[in-house]
Amino acid sequence: RGLYDAGCQNLTNIDVSEVVIRQMKERNSSRRPNMTFQVMDATQTTFDDSYFQTVLDKGTLDAIMTDTDERTLETADKMMSEIGRLLTCGGRFLCVSLAQAHVLEKLVGHFSQGGFMIRVHQVMQGSTSESDSQFPMPVFVFVMTKVRQISGFPTVLEMMPDEEGGKPARWASPEELMEAVKERQRYALIRNRLNQNQSSQEISLDLCDGDSRKSRYTFYIVDNPTVRLSHSNHFAIFIIPQGRETEWLFGSEQGRRQLSGSVGFRRLIIVALHRDQQYTDMKAIQSELSAKVLELAPPGLPDHQQIPFLSAGEDIGARTIQHRGKSDFSGEYVVEDVKGDGNSSYRRLIFLSNQNVVQSEARLLPINTHIGQK
Repeated sequence: RGLYDAGCQNLTNIDVSEVVIRQMKERNSSRRPNMTFQVMDATQTTFDDSYFQTVLDKGTLDAIMTDTDERTLETADKMMSEIGRLLTCGGRFLCVSLAQAHVLEKLVGHFSQGGFMIRVHQVMQGSTSESDSQFPMPVFVFVMTKVRQISGFPTVLEMMPDEEGGKPARWASPEELMEAVKERQRYALIRNRLNQNQSSQEISLDLCDGDSRKSRYTFYIVDNPTVRLSHSNHFAIFIIPQGRETEWLFGSEQGRRQLSGSVGFRRLIIVALHRDQQYTDMKAIQSELSAKVLELAPPGLPDHQQIPFLSAGEDIGARTIQHRGKSDFSGEYVVEDVKGDGNSSYRRLIFLSNQNVVQSEARLLPINTHIGQK
């Protein structure tokens, strides 16, 4: 009905149930005369090849694939092959799905074998309210565009970003695309858990750079239910200065919990900055993170609440990598210079397999800039 009322009126609807088709005809025949309904099996239709420009499935594949039995998988393959037959070149198959693991694998696996471009949109974040806690998973729309198969033409596999106006992320393999979908699902589960006040343990997650896809920030989310709430102490963000993430207060769960207790907020997100990423200043970091941290805010946060950004110093610290290497025994390592308290600087050896532990450290003496006269 929504598509028809929005102006897309040349619609053909099918269902295997005669009862459903009869009811739909009765409800729509007078108000929506151009919308037709037919009793038909989606795995074996009677339409000609290339008959449709668009095929829309809202949950049918999810309903079919209740398990991974051989007969179930064969039925799903028949349905998807039939959709491919019905579409014109340039036509699109839109599949609305919760993308459970076995459905995701079958859907992406089938259409990535050739002849289709795949783009994934997340259209619902998943519930974060207590009243809707039984439906925490996000909803996706998989857009499969039928193209002419050209030898050597790469498979296009894309995931649209969370924010509007962003560029789609392009993936090199179906496995990478499916992992991106699963990451969105895991994030939705984390948000749901946080909003159901089930976060007695620390939760951590990585926020990646959109271009390099390397970790840019790590969030440690610590709830402190012993804090008595007032208007202004619901939520805060603490930025660890670069080079200080190895200190016990920031680099261990016990330390971060102590930090949470000392600052006096019900929920504290402690943010670590990563190597190989450039950060301008605290203001730029605050601007970059403001929208994302609000998604992780505790329930009951007052409207238009100012979210404080805290740190252990006046700036975001400094880190300079002086050398990179790889050891057969310990793996990759870096030698880096970091700024400590006051004017102190240190040179450290860090094995990247255990980045929160300093293997060795030496304090750097200030360079003597005095020039003597003869």
